[in-house]
Amino acid sequence: MERTIETTEKKSFFNKEMVKNIDVRAYTMIVGLVIIWIMFTILTDGTFLTARNISNLTMQMAVVAILGTGMVLVIVTGHIDLSVGSLVGLVGGCAAALMVWGGWSTWTTVLAVLLLGFIAGFIQGFATVFLNVPAFIVTLGGMMAFKGLLLGITKGASIAPMNDAYKLFGQAYVTNATTFGFAAIVILVLFYTTFKNSKRYEIAQPSGSLYMKPIIYSLLIIGFVYVMTAYKGMPVPVFIMLLLVILFTFLADRTKFGRSVYAIGGNLQAAIFSGIQVKKVVLIVFMLNGLMAAIAGIILSARLNTGSPSAGMMMELDAIAAAVIGGTSLMGGRGKIYGAILGALIMASLDNGMSLLNVEAYWQYIVKGLILVLAVWFDVYTKKKS
Repeated sequence: MERTIETTEKKSFFNKEMVKNIDVRAYTMIVGLVIIWIMFTILTDGTFLTARNISNLTMQMAVVAILGTGMVLVIVTGHIDLSVGSLVGLVGGCAAALMVWGGWSTWTTVLAVLLLGFIAGFIQGFATVFLNVPAFIVTLGGMMAFKGLLLGITKGASIAPMNDAYKLFGQAYVTNATTFGFAAIVILVLFYTTFKNSKRYEIAQPSGSLYMKPIIYSLLIIGFVYVMTAYKGMPVPVFIMLLLVILFTFLADRTKFGRSVYAIGGNLQAAIFSGIQVKKVVLIVFMLNGLMAAIAGIILSARLNTGSPSAGMMMELDAIAAAVIGGTSLMGGRGKIYGAILGALIMASLDNGMSLLNVEAYWQYIVKGLILVLAVWFDVYTKKKS
């Protein structure tokens, strides 16, 4: 009798905890995305959900999603980075100059511009945490400095063409065998992680409901892979984006560094008293963000096949919007890496759908701005309610 009562209490408690821990913001955004897709599918007579359009849509969102992935960690720590758009353009311009004017090989150029992004992140992080200059001011200065360097390097003109091997980062497609293999590995990891967690935390739950979440995720993955392979295959930028999201999700959710990032944003004083090296963690976050901007710059310049003085313009705002719409709180301490993908997908869907409907460009900015404000309001509302 006692065991039965105890088991019932545990199940009841677990169910309450499950309900309490549901990410309402994420599910709301998913529902919103589904509504957007249904609406544009009806208005475009099915053109929106064709395999070709979805492939183009995901390729367009890849750069913003990668920027948003790095931005999530920055915002979670309670800071902001306004320079990533200009850094994207600077990386593309430097890569083009090195290859076209300097005759550098593809891989030497890639390593050089990745180092450039890393150093840019280090400088801005150092100024923020060791010189105590607010990140808003540091990165605002960085935005202007990087834009000036880009104009100085390119002399205000586009530099082209890129090396053929370099263009693969932005224009090539992954083979179907690689895509299916990648999907299979991700699905196996999902089920293995669920099984391992159930044993670790002794979750007493029917096997059907326990594996419901990975089953749903697996069906979504299979559907995504089917759509990608129905056209030309998964675009390389999308493949790189997914690899980075998985890597950063593991870093944020499964490592001591990730826990420190959330602790700093949640309660700075408590983080200091608990022995977290706050300055070191924040510096690493800015360096990683600079590295992500460099990767985004490589992909964008490879896709455009040019180093343009106007590349990356306003992308810092798109990255911030993607993170915030995807559930990252501007107050710090809360946010998920996958949210950047969701936010970028929502914005890209709006851009793509309205373009198919020949809606004026200014309406696209107005609609995205309204959605961003709505997302922030929803964040404040849910936080007050909780």
